[in-house]
Amino acid sequence: MSDHAQHNDDSHGHGLHAHVMPMSTLLGTFTALLVLTGLTVAIYEIDFGAIDIWVAMGIATVKATLVAVYFMHLRYEKPFITLSFLFSLAFVALFISVTLMDAKEYEPQVEALHNSQMQEAAE
Repeated sequence: MSDHAQHNDDSHGHGLHAHVMPMSTLLGTFTALLVLTGLTVAIYEIDFGAIDIWVAMGIATVKATLVAVYFMHLRYEKPFITLSFLFSLAFVALFISVTLMDAKEYEPQVEALHNSQMQEAAE
């Protein structure tokens, strides 16, 4: 036999709390995520010009927000945790936007290299 007592209570000092959400909220969130995924696929064929990436990132941000707020129960957390999460997202957005601006700077050179490789392959 084991000397370890099995505890079903929360003895680590963490409060056990569950947020029971109505099924309608969960299904509504799921439906919204499906619609936004369909929208992402549908706008692939549409040319928005210079804002293509921003439209796609905007839809992805809305989807990530829905997941965080409802499926990760961020809506019911303490304000500090919510602020920490939002500041983290802001920094990620900053890093991605700087990376995208830098990648845009080299796009003409990448296009020229790609075109020259395609011409060499065709010959």
